[in-house]
This record gives sequence, structure tokens and C-alpha cells, in this order.
Amino acid sequence: MISISIKSNSMVIPSEPTPSGLLQLSKIDQAAQWTHAPVIHIYKPNNNIPSSFEKMKNALSHALKEGDRLELDRNAIGVQVLEAYADAKLNDIGDFAPTGVVEDLVLKIDYTTPIEEWPLFLAQLTRFSCGGICVGTAMSHTMVDGRSATNFISSWAKLARGCDLEDDEIPFLDQTVLKSSEMPMKPHFDHIAYTTKSPLVIGSLDAKEKQKKETSVALLKLTREQVEGLKNRANNETPYQENGVSTIRPYSRYEAISGHMWKCACKAHRALDRDNQPTRVRIVVDIRNRLNPPLPQKYFGNAICTTVTSICLYGDLLSKPLSYFAGKLREAIETVTDEYIRSNLDL
Repeated sequence: MISISIKSNSMVIPSEPTPSGLLQLSKIDQAAQWTHAPVIHIYKPNNNIPSSFEKMKNALSHALKEGDRLELDRNAIGVQVLEAYADAKLNDIGDFAPTGVVEDLVLKIDYTTPIEEWPLFLAQLTRFSCGGICVGTAMSHTMVDGRSATNFISSWAKLARGCDLEDDEIPFLDQTVLKSSEMPMKPHFDHIAYTTKSPLVIGSLDAKEKQKKETSVALLKLTREQVEGLKNRANNETPYQENGVSTIRPYSRYEAISGHMWKCACKAHRALDRDNQPTRVRIVVDIRNRLNPPLPQKYFGNAICTTVTSICLYGDLLSKPLSYFAGKLREAIETVTDEYIRSNLDL
């Protein structure tokens, strides 16, 4: 049985004074889930890994100076950081499926406490007997999207290596770039991703009924060859061709893999004789490059917009090639234009 013991518990504050006062969240931030995204970063034994826990805390202190956006009321009380030790090797964890041991690599948030007491960011550094390190973080989804969180962790890692951040690596904190109109206008689009519910499973009266069913977790690792194979299949199957050459932009890896997952889900449900079951896919789109003008690449916050595919039936879909699924996904993604995003901000 793998045991994880806590060695120290401390608060890391910004290395320099940061602005105080309330910081208004964007409309997209306020629509985000009130949860934290747990992420674990694994570093195999390597002489380049900072050996000092204090060095990593000091780097985090400097990262907080650059990203004071982590404090909603900007009170600079800091971030809770734990140092832990696991009496096991990294290989003993297996594929890092969410078991009890893996869950212990990230600090847990008590959501029964008042919301103003919820931490915005937590970090736990766990050292393994083999010399490997796990950095487990939990960051408030109300504050950041996946790209912003990744940028922050990358900055922390760079500072821990003793490097300075370049000017283009400093987070962009101005939330007014995503504010709604001064005089909110009636949305120009239906925005069904926000205004309608997902299709119910045939025979169900409530979506929560399915959510109560027991589920299992599996990590499906795709090799580079498998990914390229799916991408090639999606592009070779496209019906829009002239003289054997596609007349549309090639489908991306994301479109091919997501389309394949959608098709597999339909196959699994069709086994229950549900050809008439409606289905659609909900997609979260990064809007940084879809606005006019584009957002700064280091915008720190939620810069995402949700869209959905049109509703299809299992029976109809399964007679289609992978390119059809990828095409449906692309149709939905391409609806997210500057005008669509501005309309969404006025919802």
C-alpha cells in the first residue's frame, strides 16, 4: 500500500507587493464552473530537477508577483503549498488513473465552507523514493481556463530553473477586453449551447438519472501512428474531392480524434437498440485568435466559448464515415466568430 505523508505546509506570498482591491471578473469568468481543475505534473528522476523545495516555493512567489490575478480580491494572502513524500517509485503508480493514491497527489478543497474562503490555487509537491517529483495543482476554473493555467505553470517552472520571464511571457490581466456592450444588445445568435439542454437518453425523464449510474475510468493511450492514422482516414474519406484531391482544409488531429470518440460512443449506445437516440457534442473553443482584434496570447483568465454540433441520430451517424463526424465538429467550431463571441458576451 502506497503511503503519502505531509512533510510541511506553508503559505507562499508574492515576492513583491501587488495591487490591492477588488478585481472584476469577465462575463465568461462568471459563467465558468465554480470548481477547481486538478492537474498533476510528473517529473522523472533527473539531475536538472530543482532539489530544494524552498527553491520551488521561491519561484512560485515570483510567479505570483507576475500573476497577481490569482487573488480575486487581490489581498496577497498567498497560496497554500504542501511538501509531501511518497514511499514508492513513480512506476508504482501505474498509468495514473484517478485512484485514491493519485487523488492524494492534489490538495482537496472543502466546498462546504463559505465561498469567500475557497482558495484560488493550491499546490502540492510530492517527492518519490526514486527521485521523481509530482507537482499537483488545483486552480479555480472561475479564474482561468486550461491555457492560462498551463501558461502559469510554465512560468513557475521557468523561474524554478533560475531563468527570467521575457516580456511576452508576462500575463495579460486586463479583463475589460472581454466586457459586454455598454448597452447590452439582444444576442444575434440562438446560443443553443447555453439556452437548451442536452438530449435525454430515450426512456429517461431526467439527465441526472444517467449521472447516478456507476462509471469506470480508463486511460486510452494513442500512439503517434494511431493519431496520424485517424487523421489520414478522416481526410481520405472526405467526399469533397476533385481529381482525388480534397477541396476543403484538411481535418486536424483534434477533429479526427474527437470524431472517432463520438462515433465509438454512438456504437456503444446503439448496442442497446437505440437507433433513434438523438446525440450532439458540446465543444469548448479557445477564442483568443477568433476575436477581432485577437486577444493577447498570454491573456490570463477564461477566454473560451461553448458551441454544440447539430443534433443527429445514432442510426444515421453510424452509416457515415469518420470524415462526416469531423465535418460536423468543424461546422460547430466555425460558428464561433468575433460576432458570435460578442453576442455571447451580451447574453
